[in-house]
Amino acid sequence: MQSSILYKKTGSSPSNQGNEVMRQIIVLFIAVLFLNANDLQKDDTTKQAIVKIYTVAKVPNYLSPWSSSMQSYTGSGAIIEGGYILTNAHVVANQAFLEVQRYGERKRYIAKVYAVSHQADLALLKVEDQAFFAGVEPLQFGSLPNVEQKIVVYGYPMGGDTLSATIGVVSRVEHHVYAHSGEVFLAVQVDAAVNPGNSGGPALSDGKIVGVVMQVITKSQNIGYLVPVTMVKHFIDDMKDGHYDGVADLGLGTQNLENPALRHYYGLDDNITGKLIYKTMYQSAQKGGLKKGDILTAVDGHHVENDGTVEFRKHEYTHYHYFVDTHQMGECVGVDIIRNRKPMHLDVPLKYTADDVYLVKTTRYDRMPSYFIYGGYVFSPLTRNLIRASRRNRLYLSYLASKWQTKKKSEVVVLLKVLASDISRGDNSFGMWPIDKVNGETFKDFKTFYRKIEKAKGPYIVLEDNDGIQLVIDKKEALSKQKEILNTYNIEFDRSVDLREDRANKKR
Repeated sequence: MQSSILYKKTGSSPSNQGNEVMRQIIVLFIAVLFLNANDLQKDDTTKQAIVKIYTVAKVPNYLSPWSSSMQSYTGSGAIIEGGYILTNAHVVANQAFLEVQRYGERKRYIAKVYAVSHQADLALLKVEDQAFFAGVEPLQFGSLPNVEQKIVVYGYPMGGDTLSATIGVVSRVEHHVYAHSGEVFLAVQVDAAVNPGNSGGPALSDGKIVGVVMQVITKSQNIGYLVPVTMVKHFIDDMKDGHYDGVADLGLGTQNLENPALRHYYGLDDNITGKLIYKTMYQSAQKGGLKKGDILTAVDGHHVENDGTVEFRKHEYTHYHYFVDTHQMGECVGVDIIRNRKPMHLDVPLKYTADDVYLVKTTRYDRMPSYFIYGGYVFSPLTRNLIRASRRNRLYLSYLASKWQTKKKSEVVVLLKVLASDISRGDNSFGMWPIDKVNGETFKDFKTFYRKIEKAKGPYIVLEDNDGIQLVIDKKEALSKQKEILNTYNIEFDRSVDLREDRANKKR
């Protein structure tokens, strides 16, 4: 009786109820199939936008700066809005010839570099043949991912020719050294498997780009790094006027304020946090700017902690430059400081990059190194490429690379090597030797040094280092033997193309 009353209330008999359950199962099954089909279609649409990049590069030899070698390698990229291919700068660095290939196709198309940021290890490529983009839906940008957020990394890593996809999560988000430039910017650490060839490939979350694969830590278990989408957007916005300005550097030397005695010395109570500015770049010493002895307490309204970090998301901290990096060159960043124990607010214009700060320029790409040969003595500006290429005098040269420019000195010049000949006997042990003076006079940079050599009067050129060690070149002998020495070592030009152009311009 109870059962019949129950069925009456529901308005169905046992057989009808069974049919209804079966109908719902069928509807659910069809819905699942439909969703899976949509996912597969979405996944295939994503893959269509993934690109394999073939690079032939002309790689300079910094120890023999008149020569180079050809290398071939591959990388990955993604098609984005505007008909661009987004990839890493290091995938196309020093490129002489580029080809790209879409997922699922065998045809390669010629590509050109449209824009590059070696600072942020990012590049945009263009393909003139519009057939390359037929049927492709460009990938869109997402937002900066959270820790533990799932990501999928697409690319063409070593070990195969077809597209690879690896799944992982975001492990941490913080500032990290970019291996390509040696500069420090925000990076996303992931545990997805990343290998050579993955470079430049997109990391996606919910189908949108949240980063670009950049580098891995060797001898580690799946520790890879992405250029975060925030840096990608900064790069693309920078390039909207057709010129790359770069990521700004405040040009500050700062010190943590965690020591109690140091804090008491500057009159800071427990409620004030920040960093002590102990030096500023000479170019920024204008009236009203930041000064030595100022205490940096906030950037764009965000408190700077005593260890130099800022909270960029709730409970997440990174370097205080995070909020500087959100600005473009030419904009102003607001900073709060304490000067002479009084709080102040300044709007600091962003005018300089790291290359304007350091005595040794950041790592160079897409150009042949500068050099000048005089009687078999080879001179060159000191670069990070050169320090990496040689083990000679590396400790001292690395120390110089950490020094800042001054008003009188913006570049280090080294005697790179001595090409052995009868006029250079006894000097062949000189190599990677920093030069401080020419005929008793200091010089600002490599071009100034070169011009001093060219215009030197008297029978000798006397080179001197900071310790007073001297090397003397007989001008008459050097000039008379120059051609013979160049021929002996199969060197076509006695100076790099930039100096040849400089000479040609002066003759006009």
